[in-house]
Amino acid sequence: MSDKAFAGSAARNAGPILAVLQEELRHSSSVLEIGSGTGQHAVCFAAAMPHLRWQTSDREENHAAIDAWIGDSGLENIRRPLLLDVRNATLESDQYDAVFSSNTAHIMSFAAVREMFAVVGRTLKEAGLFCLYGPFLIDGEFTTPSNRRFDASLRARDPSMGIRDLATLDELGATNGLRRSALYALPANNMLAVWRKCAADSA
Repeated sequence: MSDKAFAGSAARNAGPILAVLQEELRHSSSVLEIGSGTGQHAVCFAAAMPHLRWQTSDREENHAAIDAWIGDSGLENIRRPLLLDVRNATLESDQYDAVFSSNTAHIMSFAAVREMFAVVGRTLKEAGLFCLYGPFLIDGEFTTPSNRRFDASLRARDPSMGIRDLATLDELGATNGLRRSALYALPANNMLAVWRKCAADSA
């Protein structure tokens, strides 16, 4: 167990995220996780929601960590990671009831965030849900001083990183047939936004 990758933040935020997902995904059966990281969230959520088939994914360098968590879990409703980079993803259309991603939008370039929404829009079934967890700007404003400092530290590391404005994400969603249906405030100054894929004639 000690040789598995471990992210303290994933351990801390799993409970609050799970409480939201248990409500939002109660009618879902198949979920794609974009950016499974260490694999901790996938194992926690798949264990707590056995009605879901949880598909992990990430870039190749994170697959060993995800595989280690999945292997130790013994769960049958979680799938080994897909090789996935949103910048060149070729997922099948209308494949999943839901997509989940945690703490990805602010570490991707904005071009990659745009591509992520395009991937989500294609691979979700009609009425499917996109659940995105992380920090967001609201009407161009930081919600806390700590988020302002965090954004500055991200941009110092890489100018393409940064906390995204929720209104901008809503625009990306609308471009890809997604309409925001919920926004949850969660601990540690983060939120979980939910977009639903609209019927083609109502998008």
